[in-house]
Amino acid sequence: MSKAYLSLSRVDMTFAGPNGGNPVLKNINLDVRRGEYISLIGHSGCGKSTVLNIVAGLLEATSGGVIVDNREVNAPGPDRAVVFQNHSLLPWLTVYQNVEIAVDKIFGGSRSKAERKDWILHNLAMVNMSHALDRLPSQISGGMKQRVGIARALAMEPKVLLLDEPFGALDALTRAHLQDEVIRIQSELGNTVMMITHDVDEAVLMSDRVVMMTNGPSATIGQVLDVPLPRPRNRIALAEDHTYNHCRQEILSFLYEKQRKVEPISARTSSSFTRKEKAVA
Repeated sequence: MSKAYLSLSRVDMTFAGPNGGNPVLKNINLDVRRGEYISLIGHSGCGKSTVLNIVAGLLEATSGGVIVDNREVNAPGPDRAVVFQNHSLLPWLTVYQNVEIAVDKIFGGSRSKAERKDWILHNLAMVNMSHALDRLPSQISGGMKQRVGIARALAMEPKVLLLDEPFGALDALTRAHLQDEVIRIQSELGNTVMMITHDVDEAVLMSDRVVMMTNGPSATIGQVLDVPLPRPRNRIALAEDHTYNHCRQEILSFLYEKQRKVEPISARTSSSFTRKEKAVA
């Protein structure tokens, strides 16, 4: 592998709890190349979003660290932009203004007002939102809100784009259209992307590699799967593609095996006592 652009090294995360520490992540190691599209997948509660929040600088790891373009991550910064499942638009600002507020913050001292305006319009055009510049978030659909959130993130020119289940709240058709838009934009811009998802098909369709997380507590990376599919990708053509279906099966097999849980001894003992007590009664 070429030199890592984004690197997570020996990352552990433990949250404080009433009965001591709650270990969420254990020994997370991952190198991501510049321009690579990575997806993290795993069962709910395995710490996927915690990994993303550590990369974003929203959480500080208990131990270990994150490097982006040779600089250590220790706080949020414009080199890492996050798009959440909830669009997070400011409801009192228009579509244009929601992107403008980010652009002015990042480039207010280095670009003229005219340059910033052209840049805002360019990014909204990339996500096909030029027709709704003056609308408020309450006047557009959920899919359109996510488009604006993605445009705002891209307009910051981040080194790493972080997507936390950005399509999870959308209907199937809107989700597919927006996936295709992100694939197109990422191909054009060459962004480095880390995406959290629960959707196996989404992970294979969009990613260069899929990182599979084990179940918690103390979740870690269980397997990393290369997705050697050429780009651009056509979801209809891939439906019968052998490599696509092989990758899909690999992920499903991993998740299915990790889904099997052994009932704790204490739970079995408790159930046994309950049955005996009922029999005696």
